[in-house]
Amino acid sequence: MNELENRLSEVPTDTWGSLRERLLEEAAGQDLLDLAYERHDSPFGTLLVVAGPRGILRIALATEDEAEVLHDLAARVSPRIGRVGQSAIATARTQLDRYFDGRLRDFELPLDWQLTRGFRREVLKQTVAIPYGSTASYAEVANQAGNPRAVRAAGSALATNPLPIIIPCHRILRSDGTTGSYLGGSRMKEALLALEQGGAD
Repeated sequence: MNELENRLSEVPTDTWGSLRERLLEEAAGQDLLDLAYERHDSPFGTLLVVAGPRGILRIALATEDEAEVLHDLAARVSPRIGRVGQSAIATARTQLDRYFDGRLRDFELPLDWQLTRGFRREVLKQTVAIPYGSTASYAEVANQAGNPRAVRAAGSALATNPLPIIIPCHRILRSDGTTGSYLGGSRMKEALLALEQGGAD
């Protein structure tokens, strides 16, 4: 170990953390970061909320691996990503809390749709239009998105929804009325439906 390494090893860990936070804040202030993220506690575990200049880009559920999500975003969007505060994230966190408390029916957030394209994006845009407390089937969403026969493709679009909860894919059920799969797990899907249907008029 050389002299520099010896000196660095003597720096307290909390000092490194403070330095890192300060550098990230400076980078964000100078527009050196393309994406910002924060963790957010919810009744369903810790969510990862990611935003870029155009709005909220990604909500990762507790069932997802945070490192994998960030790696994927670095590869697909930009490696210039850091854990820093951002106004869109602060607004999203407030609205998520209000939603989980049953005090918010419709999210009013700027969304960045760049992680979806074509038919998948159309499926998700149709999903956003489903009212609070209501449900639709995969077949109905495929039809509304312009391709009634693409039920499987619609299911794939919903399974890879980059903005769960905000884009309410939990409102999509199988044709027989059963809940079907959900990235956060069937219990989370059932709980979200119960929250909405308990508070719906």
